[in-house]
Amino acid sequence: MPALNSLLIPTQRDSQRGSDGSSRNHIGPRLRARAAAATVWYLRLLAVLNIAAVLSLPFREKVHAHNAGEFFTPYLATAGLVSAALALFLAMVMRRRKRAAWLFNLLLAGPLLALYALALTQARFREHGFNWVSAALTALFVAALLIGRREFYAIGDRSNPRLALAVGVAGVLVTGGVGTWLVDATNKATGGASLADKLLYALLRGVSVGPLADRVPAVHAPRWVDITINALMAATFLLVLYVCFRSPRGRDLLTEKDEAKLRELLDRHGERDSLGYFALRRDKAALFSPTGKAAVTYRVVGSVSLASGDPIGDPEAWPGAIDAWLAEAHRHAWTPAVMGASEEAGTVYARHGLDALELGDEAIVDVADFSLEGRAMRVVRQAHNRVRRAGYTVTLRRHGDIPDDEMALLVARADQWRDGATERGFSMALGRLGDPGDGRCVMLECRDADGEPRALLSFVPWGEQGLSLDLMRRDRDSENGLMEFMVVELLLRAGEIGARRVSLNFAMFRSVFERGARLGAGPVLRLWRSVLTFFSRWWQIESLYRANAKYRPVWEPRFLLFAKSADIPRIGIASARAEGFLTPPTLPAFARRRGPRPADTEVDAS
Repeated sequence: MPALNSLLIPTQRDSQRGSDGSSRNHIGPRLRARAAAATVWYLRLLAVLNIAAVLSLPFREKVHAHNAGEFFTPYLATAGLVSAALALFLAMVMRRRKRAAWLFNLLLAGPLLALYALALTQARFREHGFNWVSAALTALFVAALLIGRREFYAIGDRSNPRLALAVGVAGVLVTGGVGTWLVDATNKATGGASLADKLLYALLRGVSVGPLADRVPAVHAPRWVDITINALMAATFLLVLYVCFRSPRGRDLLTEKDEAKLRELLDRHGERDSLGYFALRRDKAALFSPTGKAAVTYRVVGSVSLASGDPIGDPEAWPGAIDAWLAEAHRHAWTPAVMGASEEAGTVYARHGLDALELGDEAIVDVADFSLEGRAMRVVRQAHNRVRRAGYTVTLRRHGDIPDDEMALLVARADQWRDGATERGFSMALGRLGDPGDGRCVMLECRDADGEPRALLSFVPWGEQGLSLDLMRRDRDSENGLMEFMVVELLLRAGEIGARRVSLNFAMFRSVFERGARLGAGPVLRLWRSVLTFFSRWWQIESLYRANAKYRPVWEPRFLLFAKSADIPRIGIASARAEGFLTPPTLPAFARRRGPRPADTEVDAS
């Protein structure tokens, strides 16, 4: 399967060619790629050597001996956790082709190489062969940077320098304060040391665990204190570097113009995908094909560009929209991923270099085939009759037919009945309720015998004759089986609103539960089913499958698309954050990116 970069980089390189087809840049693409990879491996090797120097006393002493007096070492070759953390982090961001990381390395290594060249003009430095090796390695690194410069294309966020400065100042203050306290508590030197001596020692130990801090004779701290201070400063460097080189977070959300264009595409092609209407979530952005006949909607979570469902619009124009989305991800060093794509869309994505993994199945009920008759439907039929005898009734209306005061009450009840403070849902949730633009959505209101609202279901349109489940909320004190009662009422009365098919919940790993329970299932499949059953105690995995299966639906597989297998853990975390299952800590108010926020009440299925 072709790599993602091979799809996008040629387009960038073609722009460097003249009208006669000859390259203006005499450095070949393969050489540039190898040079860029060499810089990454150099930084990885230096990170390992720096860590080894910290852990091994003999090796550390050798490094110190060649880093003082008439000797010097290659770029970033020191004996300290700060240098190790710096080299490791730079290797990571250079691997992701960050332009800022390339510039950072050039600004450090370039002047250092010039200094080495100047030193080698003097006899006392020139007579040591190790200095020539150090200068040569540094020169090779700088040469690799210059040769591979066009490979480092990914841009950063404009707010990064300000936040990096704040993080750096705060980290140095914390490290200096904690280090001074530790030195004061453990100082073994006699004669006493002033506060300035202790602070200077702590800051110098933050730079290196070598002899640098030995210049403060009034302080002699234990080895573990030196390493602790150095580790704190290394953590500060990691945080500063992370902030400096983090990817843009995609602040451009869905505009009114984008939403209008998406609605036009849904009017023409909305029946193709049951998840199509969820592209109108206003925490997403949209990228259109050059013809404007298709679009991919996505949200940036961390460093993952997370699309969901199929592209919107004409399938013949899907490749153009996918190319635009992948190019945007490529330019910002985002990891591309798609949640919940159909098999048709997954095939198209695979042609663009993405691999597929089956996530589960979507339950779709054909209204014409649904019936409560028969032994297989006995449990559903009994639950429906029991709730109906208790006096519960269901009202079925389009959102546009609900008066404003009633809709406001339903929105308030939905918030009141929500399970937890965090809104959940992304790939199969609209994220709002009661918006004037969603008048074609369908609301089911369930009231008890006294006329009090007890539950509600909201469905988004799926073309002209379909519905897709968006929101499920109920009063916790209401009758058990209320949701089943409402779903059955919808399926029995769907003709009132012209619906012929209904998409219900998504059942993750549905095939594992079904095939793993069959006679003759293999040991690996049975083990995988046991693992999922165990985790179903905390997450609704098996229960969602069982709840959907009772309506005897048609199961439509949905897929996860990704560029590299190594990206799956990062994509999994981003998906959990997008769906609301993980809530990371927020930055201080002054450091948060400011962008447009939807003004609507945000609710979704949980």
